Amino acid sequence: MSRALGASRARILTAAAALALSALALAGCSTSGEQPDSADAGYVTPGKLTIATGQTAYEPYVINDDPASGEGFEAALAYAIADKLGFAADDVEWVRTSFEAAIAPGPKDFDFNIQQYTITDERKQAVDFSSPYYSAAQAVVAIEGGPAEGVTDIDGLKSLVFGAMSGSTSAQTIDAVVQPDTATQLYSSNEDAVAALKAGQIDAFVIDLPTAFLATSQYIENSFIVGQLPLGGIADEWGVVLAKDSPLTASVSEAIDELRADGTLQQITDQWLDAELGVPILQ
Repeated sequence: MSRALGASRARILTAAAALALSALALAGCSTSGEQPDSADAGYVTPGKLTIATGQTAYEPYVINDDPASGEGFEAALAYAIADKLGFAADDVEWVRTSFEAAIAPGPKDFDFNIQQYTITDERKQAVDFSSPYYSAAQAVVAIEGGPAEGVTDIDGLKSLVFGAMSGSTSAQTIDAVVQPDTATQLYSSNEDAVAALKAGQIDAFVIDLPTAFLATSQYIENSFIVGQLPLGGIADEWGVVLAKDSPLTASVSEAIDELRADGTLQQITDQWLDAELGVPILQ
């Protein structure tokens, strides 16, 4: 073999080796089925999944205000989404936000936020939403022996003083469906609305049905569910909140869609939101 041919062959072998090393490097960068590890993927903290929930997270969505336990409807769902995204439970970090702050325009300190957010066109102007993961009915809660005792229809609700959380689907449903004689009293949290009910400042408040069952059985003495409210054209589908135009929106939606398709979402729903049947719809 001539020196020229030997040099040419050496160059070919060197180039081939470089191509092989490049292919190995590209393979090592693949995140398919593996935990994402790059800030370019859009995560707040590389290698971690940062999930937000309320300043106080209520049952049955989070048990004992401890989302890291994975117990409760939304806590369990959050970890199921994390798994679909390729994160181990140990790589999930939790932060807290107020209800309004999470859907305000601007940058977020979370990858996604889960705390019973109804998907609306107005909110979509400021944030992204995932595919819906739950459709909730609204229920009226009152104190036994109070003005709501014996009410069986919408007309009977009109004279009541209602309370609800500001900006919530519950507040919108009161105004659209009940149209009470007195303006709805709005509060910064459901906890404040409950306090107002206990203090006799309002006659009833409206909340989603699963929370209504929990409130009347555990949190509010001598309380009962008056009934469910008709939708009144207000859809109450809940979605995970992400920053506007987040690069993660599509993958989080895909994860929820997969959980629905494989039956996991229904299993989580059945486990944590197994509310009693038979609550009448007020007409």
